[in-house]
Amino acid sequence: MNVATEAPAELVRENRPDGVTLLVLNRPARRNGLSLSLLSALRGALADIAEDRAVRAVVLAAEGPAFCAGHDLAEIRAHRADADGGLAFFRAAMGECAAAMQAIVALPQPVIAAVHGVATAAGCQLVATADLAVAEESARFCTPGVSIGLFCATPAVALSRAVPRKTAMEMLLTGEMIDAAEAHRIGLVNRLVPPGAAREQALALAQRIAARSSLVVRLGKAAFHRQLGLCLADAYADAAAVMVENLMAADAAEGIDAFLEKRTPAWQDR
Repeated sequence: MNVATEAPAELVRENRPDGVTLLVLNRPARRNGLSLSLLSALRGALADIAEDRAVRAVVLAAEGPAFCAGHDLAEIRAHRADADGGLAFFRAAMGECAAAMQAIVALPQPVIAAVHGVATAAGCQLVATADLAVAEESARFCTPGVSIGLFCATPAVALSRAVPRKTAMEMLLTGEMIDAAEAHRIGLVNRLVPPGAAREQALALAQRIAARSSLVVRLGKAAFHRQLGLCLADAYADAAAVMVENLMAADAAEGIDAFLEKRTPAWQDR
């Protein structure tokens, strides 16, 4: 007798009691290639997390030997047999990818990538998009599309906002792999940790952030990303308004009092 078994989830979510949510890419046999369904699952999970006040920080990790090898090229090739040559699927896949990356940036909670193995193409884009990244010393990164006739245009959006312009262009135009030490030097990742320790160390970092006022962290993340798109004068005007709003919050009063009184603050998240 054949017994039907449910396919394993491509994205696994774990809500931890410390206020940290762990999202795990779970297509190890495909090196966590970003299929359309995985991208959709990621965007759906982020939409749920955005509304969950119990979540204070997010760690994005992966199962298997690679963090993420980018888009699922086998899926892309299969859709070339569609009646339109794959046009509708390509539009859907690239649109879903762009939406998922923007959802990470727009998410009120900080997102920390825990990187092991390789992060290539859209996988490198995920790392560049995350607010912070912890990488194992053995991790490697590249945007290799140019080598297979497919320039990494969407990864370039995130990469050019995370590392110096000429460094980004070199990665995009050569498609060559860089090691974790170089990724750390150029600012693509924040911290290097021993092999096997990325998830543990990313969770520890997330726990430290989760211990802060969630109101302040949410205000700060939104203000940081917003000012990047403004001219200097407008950026300062916006930041000053955020500081005033923050100063009027109960947690600012509590934090300042606790600092002056040399005690641990009791956050109210308001």
